[in-house]
Amino acid sequence: MQTIVVAADAPTLRREVASATETPDVTVLEASSGPTLLALIDELEEAPDLVVVDMQMGNMGGMAVCLELSNAESYLDVDHIPVLLLLDRRPDVFLAKRSGAEGWLVKPLDPLRLRRATAALLAGGSYPDDSYQPVPVTVGQAAPAVQAAGA
Repeated sequence: MQTIVVAADAPTLRREVASATETPDVTVLEASSGPTLLALIDELEEAPDLVVVDMQMGNMGGMAVCLELSNAESYLDVDHIPVLLLLDRRPDVFLAKRSGAEGWLVKPLDPLRLRRATAALLAGGSYPDDSYQPVPVTVGQAAPAVQAAGA
């Protein structure tokens, strides 16, 4: 049995992540803030297999949680816990990379990307979301045709 802890100050976001990732083999626990998440991790008998954190929370957002977990690991207080950050904006990818998170998703979320990301991190991999990137256009190549509405 694997455990995922989801931290977000928006209950709808926590439920969205839980409904997309909870299975008979995966238990999802919820926290409404960074400090609540860290307290929950301390209370668990075993460290969770994955933490999913919203980058933008009222206090102690995703980047601070990543850094705190990294510090705790360096002091041998906790085992390594992979982190998936949920980002609001494309520029937040820079912060996600700097935080040491194993993966990130740029909102809006969809269940398929969420399941892929959590599966990759639970398997020990990473998930750098690139869905936010524009489609590259080569110089000298015509831009992709856009079909008019109703055509």
